[in-house]
Amino acid sequence: MESILYSIFTTVIVAEFIFGNLSNGFMVLTNCIDLVKKRTLSSIGWILLFLAISRTVLIWEILLAWLKYLQYSFSFVAGTELRVFVLTWGVSNHFSLWLATILSIFYLLKIASFSRPVFLYLKWRVNQVLLTILLGNVIFLLFNIIQINKHTEEWMCQYERNTTWNSRTTGFRRFSQLVLFKMIMFSLTPFMVALISSILLIVSLWKHLQKMQLNFRGERDPSTKAHMNALRIMVSFLFLYASYFISFFISLFPTVHPKGLDHMLSLTVGLFYPSSYSFVLILGHANLRQACLLMLRQLGCGQKH
Repeated sequence: MESILYSIFTTVIVAEFIFGNLSNGFMVLTNCIDLVKKRTLSSIGWILLFLAISRTVLIWEILLAWLKYLQYSFSFVAGTELRVFVLTWGVSNHFSLWLATILSIFYLLKIASFSRPVFLYLKWRVNQVLLTILLGNVIFLLFNIIQINKHTEEWMCQYERNTTWNSRTTGFRRFSQLVLFKMIMFSLTPFMVALISSILLIVSLWKHLQKMQLNFRGERDPSTKAHMNALRIMVSFLFLYASYFISFFISLFPTVHPKGLDHMLSLTVGLFYPSSYSFVLILGHANLRQACLLMLRQLGCGQKH
């Protein structure tokens, strides 16, 4: 039974890896083409571009972590390799979460309709708000990197003192759990901000849809369709964002065996967010959706010829 589940998880991880690279790669390519043509991008364009890049790096980092774990090689990597891996994963994870949070704030300020003076003030200065949050989380990232580097140095000192395979493996397991715990602590802030922003936007969209129904506007109304589409995107975002956060907690309890099902489950759930949400954004964003349909038509015409 375990071997069957392991094979299923392996198949899903590979599929998520391929799908995630295709969806995020498409977002990067589309925005880069727009940047070359227009020599500039909108605020949403820049957010989507860097979000797709950070998720692509994160997907490759998760795959590398899986391969290293299978080979029992984490406890024997060189110090520089370990530092680069942990640092790259920390940076890509940080920007993947924070840029998604900034995107949720952008949608909230652009779409939601609240009459509170504070909300109207932020809505009027949306670009300044996003820039302030971005600069603030860069400082947050530097503090995070300092903490991770400190734990890495401590682990390397223990690694040099320990000489047996078991002691090094146990030591690295504790080190990885400590780094994951730190990641959870630093990820709580963007998760809570994204959660509050998404809930507020969902409430606003739901109220707007109820008003439309009272005004006898059907689902075919363009405005109703747009709001229904935004509502689906935000619900999907909350589900996927929460699943990625849950994968952190699953990773805190890995089995000793490299093919442990809890470890495979954490990788499968962790890859689900960076791989799937980009596809949700492509479907929900008009320019990306049109570019995707155009590309599919061209591929279809190419195959006919």
